Amino acid sequence: MRCPACQAADTRVVDSREAEEGVAIRRRRECDSCGERFTTFERSESARIQVIKRDGSRQDFDRKKLGGAIAKAATEALTPQRISALIDDLEQNIRQSGTSEVTSQRIGEMVLERLAQVDPMSYVRFKIVYDRIADPDALLEEVDGLLRRRAEARDRKVAEQTMLPIVGGAPAATRARRRR
Repeated sequence: MRCPACQAADTRVVDSREAEEGVAIRRRRECDSCGERFTTFERSESARIQVIKRDGSRQDFDRKKLGGAIAKAATEALTPQRISALIDDLEQNIRQSGTSEVTSQRIGEMVLERLAQVDPMSYVRFKIVYDRIADPDALLEEVDGLLRRRAEARDRKVAEQTMLPIVGGAPAATRARRRR
C-alpha cells in the first residue's frame, strides 16, 4: 500500500479491526519513510457485478460512482455513513439475487426505494435527475405519489402498533396499593 503523503511503497500495518459489521477490515498504517499514519478499508471481492448501461455497454459496479451520484442529491440528513449503508444494502441485495448483471435502471430504482424510506427530500432530488424530470406538473405528481406512499406506510405502522386490551387483568391505576 502506497503512502498517500509521500507515495513510498513501504508501509506497515499498526492496527487492524473489523468494520462495517464484519463486511470490511479497517487497517491503520504507518509509512516507514515519512511516518505518516493513514487508514485503509479492505473488503472481500466476490464475483463482480456488471452494470448494463442504457446504451447497452457494460461496466463493473462502482460503489464510489454510485455514492457520488447519491451524495449530489443528498440533503444534510443523509450522512456519508448512511449513504454507505444504503449502498451496502443495495449491493447485498443484488448479490443475494444470484445475478451477476443488473441494469443501471434497476440500480436507480433500488436507490429510489431506499431513499424514499430514509430521506424523502433526497428521493425527490435524485428522482428529478434520474428520470430527467423537466415538467413541474410531473414533479408535482411524483411528490403527491411519495406523500401518498408515506401516509399509507404510516397508517400500516399505526395499525400494527395498535394494542388490544388484556382480558381479565385490572388496570394498574385501579389496583390497590399495599402499605408497609
